[in-house]
Parts: sequence; structure tokens; C-alpha cells
Amino acid sequence: MHEVEHLGTAECWRLVREAPYGRLVLWVDERPHVLPVNHVVDHGSLVFRTAPDSLVAAATAAGVVAFQVDGYTRDVDRAWSVTVKGRCIQVRNLHELVAGAGLPIFPWQAGPKNLLIRLEPDEVHGRRFTRAAPTASASPLHRTWPSGLE
Repeated sequence: MHEVEHLGTAECWRLVREAPYGRLVLWVDERPHVLPVNHVVDHGSLVFRTAPDSLVAAATAAGVVAFQVDGYTRDVDRAWSVTVKGRCIQVRNLHELVAGAGLPIFPWQAGPKNLLIRLEPDEVHGRRFTRAAPTASASPLHRTWPSGLE
């Protein structure tokens, strides 16, 4: 069965909330960048903690960005993927900064991360599907591919 289940917004947010990290996709200096980031869902948006001179901080000037998480549920052999698209803003409001200081965001990279970035979503899309067997997408070329270095 190759059916894809399109997920509703509430289920997408539930999956994003449970994911320990995701990937932020942005354009800087006419080049794509994909950055792993720790995040938290906060009032229908995503929040990241970063350093002021990081590429994540550059997301505020990057225009539209994408954020993607995915996962796999072994017991039912199902995979899922959620993409959030929108714009990033630096959190500057004192009330939001104080509230943001208490958010459970734990960056993996050492160093001060005192800048809060909020991704305000325009689109949230997700899908879930049964994982294909390793040979399900094999082609005739698959069987004739040379082995080893030639």
C-alpha cells in the first residue's frame, strides 16, 4: 500500500512539539543552508535560541524560511514528515524575552545563546506513510549496478 495520509494542523503541531530537533532551511548570500536546531512550540510558532552572529540569527533577514522534522514509528512501520514555512523575527519585546528565557530549549552546541528567534508560520503541512521495503523502488538498473570500485 502506497497511500499517503495528509495530516491536519493539530497533528502536525503535536509531532513538531514531540521532535527533539529539526532542520531550519534558509537562503543566505544566495546559497541554501540547512541547520539542525533545537526548538520549542510556543503559542502556534517555533522558538529557537541562538548566538547573535550565527546563521540561525541570519534567518530574520532571509525572508521566507522552512523548518522540517520527521520521524518513524517502528511498531506500526510508519514514517512521518512535517514542514513549517514562514518568517523569522527576533524576539525583542521585554515580556516575550522574559517568557522565552523560561522555555525548555537546550541547544546542543556550547556557547552563549541569548538571542531568541521566533518562526511565525504561514503554512504547516505534514504527511504520514507506510515505510517501503528496501527493494520496493528497485529498478532494472539496480540489479546491474557494479559492485566495488572500478
